[in-house]
Amino acid sequence: MTDDTQNLIDRAASLVEAAKRAGADAADAVVVRSRSKSVSVRLGKVEGTDSSESDDFSLRVFVGSKVASVSANIAGDADMLAERAVAMAKVSPEDKFNTLAPEELLARDIPDLDLYDETEIPAERMTEDALAMEEAARAVPGVTNSSGAGVSAGSGGLVLVTSHGFSGAYRRSRFSRSVSVIAGEGTGMERDYDFSSRIFFSDLRAPEEIGREAGERTARRVNPRKVETRTVTCVYDPRVARGMLSHLAGAIDGASVARKTSFLKDRMGQQVANPAITVIDEPMRRRGQGSRPFDGEGVQGETLTMIGEGVLNHWFLSTSIANELGLVTNGRGARAGTSVAASSTNLSLEPGDQSPEEMIRAVGDGFYVTEVFGQGVNMVTGEYSRGASGFWIENGEIAYPVSEVTIASNLKDIFMRMVPASDIDRNFSTAAPTLVIEGMTLAGQ
Repeated sequence: MTDDTQNLIDRAASLVEAAKRAGADAADAVVVRSRSKSVSVRLGKVEGTDSSESDDFSLRVFVGSKVASVSANIAGDADMLAERAVAMAKVSPEDKFNTLAPEELLARDIPDLDLYDETEIPAERMTEDALAMEEAARAVPGVTNSSGAGVSAGSGGLVLVTSHGFSGAYRRSRFSRSVSVIAGEGTGMERDYDFSSRIFFSDLRAPEEIGREAGERTARRVNPRKVETRTVTCVYDPRVARGMLSHLAGAIDGASVARKTSFLKDRMGQQVANPAITVIDEPMRRRGQGSRPFDGEGVQGETLTMIGEGVLNHWFLSTSIANELGLVTNGRGARAGTSVAASSTNLSLEPGDQSPEEMIRAVGDGFYVTEVFGQGVNMVTGEYSRGASGFWIENGEIAYPVSEVTIASNLKDIFMRMVPASDIDRNFSTAAPTLVIEGMTLAGQ
């Protein structure tokens, strides 16, 4: 642990002690850390550079069943802040669900999950990488313009101290490269992108590879065709498949269940997806993008099979949400400003046995979806309707680009028909393979 981190822990501990002196029955203090720097270029010239850092303190106090949270800064007077927080709590409405996590669930040993890379990237290197990405993308035949390229590096972290015995901290680094380019001319222009994001700098894909892939993806989209309205089998590219998994995660968020805003609210223990579907959440994975040795309340989460062979097993729970549902937190609490919400960590829809190529051949004719847009997802009813573009599958092969269509169904039916391929990339905090979904409505011309 660095001296800087220890100083933050000591500062958080002093806020908790001050809250107890001011009359709080319980309290916790959290510091959300953020460091970042970035470079963006366009058409061979640097467009912008940025650098920022912050340590955002917050203090949460409990007086009986009343609670209040206040933001702070490292130079503030601890006693004055604590007195203000306690005074706010005393006049707040009662909240019987909002408590500290059960003491017996607090993490006692905080493992090193290998989440931090100390590599410092000079601004000159970041600029070189961004220019190399854009140059490689623009060199692809058919690419006519650039939306720009960017490189960033930074870190985030959490420091947490509670009045019932927890004290801990962790840091996570992040490095990314991305580029977006345009192909075609006039009203026939198409845009696409590629990127790489990793915890360790050495794990990033090469700038030239990212640029070339972005250019090729974009060039393939030129001169899209219209297709007629029909019922179709859709094949979701992993990029959009991850979005489908995010919809599933939202439906099993305990907060949505408690507020009865999820179409799966009454389905615990029931078949909610195809038996081929297993979804795992793994907070303790080494070098995982969503890994954390403890959650925003000091609880160490275990690997959970959220959905096993299509059967719903768990909600994502923080302490307050678990209390509201009559359950116990499963260590999925995440700090969101001065409040705690529930969230996934490393969420993966486990792969199947067939390759994407085998599944596409088996589809025969269908729609390969590479992009969806619009907000047409109703999490209360499950109704799903999104604008989409991609490629038509003809005789088991990718044939030609398609755009300006809408795909629709209900998430209840989608999850029951969903079949995963074998090509999962676990370098994302939400990871999914190619997905095949039968019986979707495609609205075209």
